[in-house]
Amino acid sequence: MKKFIALLLLLLPVTMAIAQANGQMQNAAVTQQTIKHFLESQTAGLPGKVEIVIGPIDPRLALTACAALEPFIPRGGKLWGKTTVGAKCTAPESWTIYVQANIIVTADYIATTKPLSQGQIITAEDLTVLQGDLTLLPPGIITAAAQVIGKSSAVSIPVGTPLRQDSVRNLPAVQQGKIVRLISAGTGFQISSEGKALNTASEGQPAQARTQSGQVVNGIARTGGIIEVVY
Repeated sequence: MKKFIALLLLLLPVTMAIAQANGQMQNAAVTQQTIKHFLESQTAGLPGKVEIVIGPIDPRLALTACAALEPFIPRGGKLWGKTTVGAKCTAPESWTIYVQANIIVTADYIATTKPLSQGQIITAEDLTVLQGDLTLLPPGIITAAAQVIGKSSAVSIPVGTPLRQDSVRNLPAVQQGKIVRLISAGTGFQISSEGKALNTASEGQPAQARTQSGQVVNGIARTGGIIEVVY
């Protein structure tokens, strides 16, 4: 087996020379450009400026020139940061190679200008806009201040920390034990009354309240201490 492998390695330069002389060898630069165009189309929806760097192709590969090269993302692959891209040929001969690539996404992201305590309401003065490669930052990074202003910090956040989706949360639309407005609407009518919230809920979440008569009603929490009653 070792002799066979050694023989293949000895014959590889000869095979490459013959293929190159006959003009039948796949051009590595063309392969790289095809892969780059594929990634550019696949990443068109990403924010900011996208830069794609295609890694080198092993010059020892003696690949037959391909009539229709088909790039693809391998299973479990990603269009983000350092990744691997496949390129498949089916004619005139079948072969597949894998090439390293780096997808750099330079865009704005939001960081804190001061320490935030857990539960603190976030204002515009608490935030600053920075720019960098999003692929090097934690997942779920916030890219616009409007996404967090008016929300509260889910944990204590040090100054200069890039904000993530899981580091902030919506303010409760209704709070347990607080007086809420109960609204029941139908075709041509709307009934409004007061009750006491039995649970804390954010906008769009299920909520319960006890009416002044003692009846427990179910509904959907709405911003401003409102529960849309569902019968």
